[in-house]
Amino acid sequence: MPIQLLPASAAAFAPRSQPNIVLNTKVEPWLTQTLKRINKIKRPLNSVPQHFRCLTETLGGPSAIWTLASLMFNKAPADELRKDSNPLVEALYNHQVIHIEAYVVHVDMVSQNEVAFKLTSETIDALIEYHKDIYSPDLATSTYSWPEKDSQLKTIQEEFVQAVNRFVFRTGVRALEGLEEDGAGELLDGRSGDVKNAIMNMFLPLLPPPPRIVDVIHPAPIAQNHVMTGNWWQPTQLLAPHPHPVDSWRVLPSTPSPTTTSCSDQHSNTFWSSMGLDAVQLPSPTPSFSQPAYSSASQFYSSPQAVSALPSLQLPSASLPQHCGTSMTNSGFDDFGWSYTSFTPQYATI
Repeated sequence: MPIQLLPASAAAFAPRSQPNIVLNTKVEPWLTQTLKRINKIKRPLNSVPQHFRCLTETLGGPSAIWTLASLMFNKAPADELRKDSNPLVEALYNHQVIHIEAYVVHVDMVSQNEVAFKLTSETIDALIEYHKDIYSPDLATSTYSWPEKDSQLKTIQEEFVQAVNRFVFRTGVRALEGLEEDGAGELLDGRSGDVKNAIMNMFLPLLPPPPRIVDVIHPAPIAQNHVMTGNWWQPTQLLAPHPHPVDSWRVLPSTPSPTTTSCSDQHSNTFWSSMGLDAVQLPSPTPSFSQPAYSSASQFYSSPQAVSALPSLQLPSASLPQHCGTSMTNSGFDDFGWSYTSFTPQYATI
């Protein structure tokens, strides 16, 4: 993108001077027709220097002031405006029109094909006065107070003064078709809307600081002591449960064998007295596995991996001979290939 250069007269606070005009080697026909239309005295326009001289004298005259746009503002702050039932009366007494006037400082018909306008000193003073006396008080009353409010409002006013003095409006060179007699003119083809938007964008709002976020720290809730019902704190298994009372008819009587003389009555009574209801509720320890005795029924029955608790077998006491340390040859155990010596020592010591 080529560098866009402007003359010194386009700088901020610079006085007005002759416009800077750059023409191509061939003048456009529309420019020739425009210059012939506005000149009261017929001048020859047959060459580029003749067009340059005519355009410079026309745009550089004291009366060559262009009206870029017209803006309507309040005459006083909002709290001082007149209240009336007739809206026409309110409009006449409460509003004013500021015409945005400018003069040409630069015409480029070679590279950029643009024309640049700079605001007149009268327009600049009118905008600064409105911003200071009307716009700023309205900003102050429409926002709440904070410590830096006045300094920020003063900063906005200073920035507006700098912006309005630096303001240069650029548009297409065909805007010169709106040229009138004595070098005055008016923007055509809706270019006035662009000027209005550019001027209004210089009126900055007064932004108050955001509200401070206060962290509300809630106290930690006190944990309530709930009374838990049930035996949730007790272990799942009782290592040494207390025996419960058992009916006398449920206790298996002790019937020692008359042929057994090597076993004492104490061991026999201890074994059968321990087979109460409490013994049934406790899990039975897994007996050590021993090689079963093979019989004719071993090919149909195999030794189980885990043997259920012996108290769950409903065996008559008379059919169990009270032999300590001797193998049991009862037909009921031979059918399953079990040996009485595999279970007797374990349950006899309970």
